[in-house]
Amino acid sequence: MALIVQKFGGTSVANVERIRNVALRVKREVDAGSRVAVVVSAMAGVTNQLVEWVRDTAPLHDAREYDVIVASGEQVTSGLLALALQQIGIPARSFLGWQIPLRTDGMHGRARIEAIETEDMRKRLDDGQVCVVAGFQGVAPDGRITTLGRGGSDTSAVALAAALGAERCDIYTDVDGVYTCDPRIVTKARKLDKVTYEEMLEMASQGAKVLQTRSVAMAMKHRVRVQVLSSFDDRPGTLVVDEDEIVEQELVSGIAYSRDEAKVTLTRVADRPGVASAIFGPLAAAEINVDMIVQNVSPDGAATDITFTVTKADLDKTVALLEQKRDELKFDRILPDPNVVKISVIGVGMRSHAGIANRMFEALAERGINIQVISTSEIKISVLIAEEYIELALRTLHTAYGLDAA
Repeated sequence: MALIVQKFGGTSVANVERIRNVALRVKREVDAGSRVAVVVSAMAGVTNQLVEWVRDTAPLHDAREYDVIVASGEQVTSGLLALALQQIGIPARSFLGWQIPLRTDGMHGRARIEAIETEDMRKRLDDGQVCVVAGFQGVAPDGRITTLGRGGSDTSAVALAAALGAERCDIYTDVDGVYTCDPRIVTKARKLDKVTYEEMLEMASQGAKVLQTRSVAMAMKHRVRVQVLSSFDDRPGTLVVDEDEIVEQELVSGIAYSRDEAKVTLTRVADRPGVASAIFGPLAAAEINVDMIVQNVSPDGAATDITFTVTKADLDKTVALLEQKRDELKFDRILPDPNVVKISVIGVGMRSHAGIANRMFEALAERGINIQVISTSEIKISVLIAEEYIELALRTLHTAYGLDAA
């Protein structure tokens, strides 16, 4: 009997009616002869409400109590789904993180999974019982409840699939798969039948919202086959698999974008050893993540302009920190710009083909779109452009790389 892990996100379990529909989907898999473990998120909007209550009660709150409160959303959903399954004749039992147990480190609010003890769950699955697991949560070494942070339920599901040796982890969400680009902007975007772990990891990290980066990284590490499906229709989804499972690689598999970018330029910084460390060290200490970086040295070699990107949320904090370092860094001006967007072209086929970057640059130039910053990796090319050109740039590149649906 195949062992399948199914994960349902917040929109899929947003109310009792949708939870009943999820129960029917689980029943269909059970009726097909599979052993099934289900991981659920909190109902849509519930976690945000819980977080708001915590902040209203105690702005400087105890992280351990924060986890107790925000983990309760998944507890409710897991119990309701277990009841819904029982109502249609499917033996089911709910499990909280500490009941499995799913063991984590003690970093409350963003805990990392260290081990999952599956012996009891395996016995129940072998006996035909559906195990409904509250996602997003675990138990710390001291026995306290922990939460896994952003994308935690996806991470719970992939980790459970790895621990159980599941044939597949099905992630049910409000989209029906992974597309070559955001179909809300690029109407000719195509759904991909398969995508590699590496491509999906790049897409997730560059702004695609289908799967969280952490869950994709875990799937790649443990070689868990992941399928992205819609909770609301029965169309085939997208499989995230090892590169060996894809017979012929596309040159470019997808185009991702991120609006959560802000550009910072320091002009006329002294060009001397250690200046980069003096700039980026304090930012790292303040937990500000720097992404793209470019440096332009002046003709006389005495000064340099340094441009980099941070998240929009960190822009004001970044400017304030750098202003404190003005005397040390001896720069001329700080030029912050929140009106930018990062666009990334992604594909494992880039490894064996030349001219991919040039095609991007030519296509954008023909449309009069100026590139402000460029960064590359083995399977990705990212550029920073003015935010006003995002839709034009995405459609232009989608066509330039032959991704438009026929």
